[in-house]
Amino acid sequence: MTTPAASPDTSPATPGSPSVVGPATQASPATLPPLTGRRIRAAIIGAGAIGRGSHLPALARLAEEGETEVVAAVDIDADAVKAFCAESGIPHAYTDLEQMLREQRPDLVTICTPPTLHREQTVAALRAGAWVWCEKPPVPTLADFDAIEAEEGLGGGPYASIVFQHRFGSAATHVRRLLAEGALGRLLVVHCQTTWYRDTAYYAVPWRGRWQTEGGGPAMGHGIHQMDLLLDLLGPWSEVRAMAGRLVHDVETEDVSTALVRFANGALATVVNSVLSPDEVSRIRIDCERATVELTHLYGHSNDNWTITPAPDVPEAEVAAWRDFGVDEPSSHLAQLRELVVSMRAGERPRSSGADGRTSLELITALYKSAFTDTTVRAGDIGPGDPYYAALHGGAPGWAPSNDGHGDDDGDISGSAIEEASA
Repeated sequence: MTTPAASPDTSPATPGSPSVVGPATQASPATLPPLTGRRIRAAIIGAGAIGRGSHLPALARLAEEGETEVVAAVDIDADAVKAFCAESGIPHAYTDLEQMLREQRPDLVTICTPPTLHREQTVAALRAGAWVWCEKPPVPTLADFDAIEAEEGLGGGPYASIVFQHRFGSAATHVRRLLAEGALGRLLVVHCQTTWYRDTAYYAVPWRGRWQTEGGGPAMGHGIHQMDLLLDLLGPWSEVRAMAGRLVHDVETEDVSTALVRFANGALATVVNSVLSPDEVSRIRIDCERATVELTHLYGHSNDNWTITPAPDVPEAEVAAWRDFGVDEPSSHLAQLRELVVSMRAGERPRSSGADGRTSLELITALYKSAFTDTTVRAGDIGPGDPYYAALHGGAPGWAPSNDGHGDDDGDISGSAIEEASA
């Protein structure tokens, strides 16, 4: 089909959020050009730090390899998106998502905006026939996630994938294979730790520490990466028992949580998420019958961040094979984007989408429900009709938003003005 005519360098859209969803954005994916034999046309939503520092470099690297081209960027801040496009060589700048989708018809939309905008923007892109690659946290609630999944294609896409880059890279792939094959023996005891430090100035930014705009505390905004990697390595969880507290910061959400998690395979895990820890670290430790696997890093990992300690009776040759992670490919947006592009060209559901992308959000939702209700929560318990399905605070006394100074007013937010919670 003929590509629609290009728009002016800057769209004359009415100022407002670039997250419009409506019938005008709908298009049949079947009418879009096939993805074989050409570059994938990508658009970046949100001209802030994540878009500039992570998404654009990954797309640019694949552009050098002939895989992608960035055709447009969108942000509520007209000056910011003009500058972003000028600096990056992106031909079209917009302040209106719907107009960009209609005029540019991208194959892939990467979303780099706050979580409260993710559902609306993702649905708009899917309805326009574009695949989506959305920053974590995916959306504020399971209800939002399920609404997005309902908009995906029925076969061959488009699909919406979540940025969980810690799953990707040579070491994570190698360890996942060792565990899946049972080479290290039965999984037994696990520890998952995201203990970071955020000071008072961090929470002075009005949108932080609020359910409506940050989506949750350190369990949702910080620890989600390690919990997602843990689930990717170990498989399904079966039940969780948790506690949460506000020990330092005057916020709506928690600033620390701890949880005990039982996995379907019988392994028992402790999970700690904190923004109160001056000695910052991200860690996963997995004790199996024949070896301990440990990952220690902060915001990203490579082969050197992983260690495998064998039990005394394991032959040296077998240990050497375990410790051979192959050519070092660090966890990164680029590593995940490479795999996503392969899935797009094959018309296959990518990892970190659908049920696979939902699993960490379900665990976090259950963690909050367990902590706020003082109960054990089992996998599959939270669905439509459950208050935690539609709000992570579940309306719990002392945790739900109030008008005591925190409130739940959305405020004025934009993709360029707000960085992702992991920053």
